[in-house]
Amino acid sequence: MSRVGRHRLAIAAMMAVGMAFGSWGGGLVWFAADLATRVEDGTSVTDAVVVLTGGADRLESGLALLEAGKGRKLFVSGVHKGVDLPDLLRKAHMAPAQAQCCIVLGHAADDTVGNAVETAAWMGREEFASLRLVTAAYHMRRALLEFRRAMPGAAIVAHPVFPDAFKRDQWWRWPGTAHLLAVEYTKYLAALARPLFAPKKSERKP
Repeated sequence: MSRVGRHRLAIAAMMAVGMAFGSWGGGLVWFAADLATRVEDGTSVTDAVVVLTGGADRLESGLALLEAGKGRKLFVSGVHKGVDLPDLLRKAHMAPAQAQCCIVLGHAADDTVGNAVETAAWMGREEFASLRLVTAAYHMRRALLEFRRAMPGAAIVAHPVFPDAFKRDQWWRWPGTAHLLAVEYTKYLAALARPLFAPKKSERKP
């Protein structure tokens, strides 16, 4: 290839990278602007309340919803192995009322896909058809995507929580929040694209 050709190829590559980064940046701005600012449906009663561990205020919100009668049982997905219910309640500064009958811990999941699979299996055993999903507002879009894939027939009510450490207003001025949003948005894009790279049924080994 001639020197002129290599120069043109380099320019084309830089333009492609710039366009991709610009598209990603524009999507990030949309993602941040579209985050929930409140719970849209705070009244519907579902079979279960499901809490995804990994952030502040989630367990406390789930326990409050259970106490308010918004679900028959509370399922906490993604609990670290070795952590039992008394441990979890102590960390949440909650008394163990209703714990034995109505709160179930799931220890199998270590990511959002695992949360969805673990919850779907538990919902099937309980013969439940609806759930209220409790997770952080910035995580809700990806969580709903995975839960709807795992349980296409279930009714899912989104119940976002809003940790104080997450600075939604002028998020670009807060490095921690900006980084968290960028990572979450990238994970959301990867979750959207994952079915495109999944092997077709005919390609799977028997």
